[in-house]
Amino acid sequence: MFRMIIAGCMLLGGCSYDVANRYYAEEHYPPKPIDEVAILYHEPSRPYETIAELQARNDSDEGMQKRAAEIGADAVIVQHLGGRYSPREEWAEQKRPSSKLYTRIVGIAIKYKE
Repeated sequence: MFRMIIAGCMLLGGCSYDVANRYYAEEHYPPKPIDEVAILYHEPSRPYETIAELQARNDSDEGMQKRAAEIGADAVIVQHLGGRYSPREEWAEQKRPSSKLYTRIVGIAIKYKE
């Protein structure tokens, strides 16, 4: 049954799997609207605190943004560790403009210091 669920998610391309989250902050923050969480691709220049590390397969930048919003982050620093992913193919490619999913993606959820 579990394999059927995973296969269904892969075919739909709408859910991530092999998810790993690690929460670091001592405080728990209320969720934020997704559009208030910035997607960054490098470390910001202003001071911040890392509140969590988010990892997944078959996910997107927007998926990381959504998960960061759920824990009240101000931004998520996204790193693509694998190529773009298509559920219909066995191998990931580096350049696939039609796909926003990655074989491995990591997001560092941050809160800005005031």
